Amino acid sequence: MRRDHFTVAAESLDPADADSPTLDIEYDGPEETLTAQLSEDSGEQITASEIDAAFRYQDDHEADDAMGVCSLTHRVTGEYLLEVNAAGEDILDLVAAAREETDEGSYRVRIHRSDGEPIVYDLDALLVYDAEGNLLRQHSLIPSGVEL
Repeated sequence: MRRDHFTVAAESLDPADADSPTLDIEYDGPEETLTAQLSEDSGEQITASEIDAAFRYQDDHEADDAMGVCSLTHRVTGEYLLEVNAAGEDILDLVAAAREETDEGSYRVRIHRSDGEPIVYDLDALLVYDAEGNLLRQHSLIPSGVEL
C-alpha cells in the first residue's frame, strides 16, 4: 500500500475529552488491499495484541515542522501492515495526551475506510525513533514491565 493513500490526524487530545487520545487514519486506496493487509491468512482481522506501533522521524526531531513515518507492524512476523506520513508534533501530542489519561498511556488507532466500519485498535505502546533509528524513550509510550 502506498503512503499517499493515507492521511493522519491526532484527535481527542484534551484530557477533558471523554474519548481516548486517537490517531485517526483516513484510507482512500483500494478497499480490498487494506482489508487483506489487516487480515490473517484465515481471513480474521489482526487483533491489537498482534500489532506494534512506531514513529520514525525523517528530519531532526527537534525541528518544529519535523515529519516522519508512523507504522503498524505485525508483532509476530514483523510485516509492515501500513505506513503513513505524519507530523512529529501530532505524534508527540498523542503521546502526551495518552500519558495524561492513564498511567499506562493507552491510545486508539482508528482506520477509516471508504466502505465499511472503521477498524479500531486500542494500543498502549508507541515507540518513537529519531532519523538515525535511535529510540527516543522520553517521547515514547512504553508500558511498565516492558524491556527494550
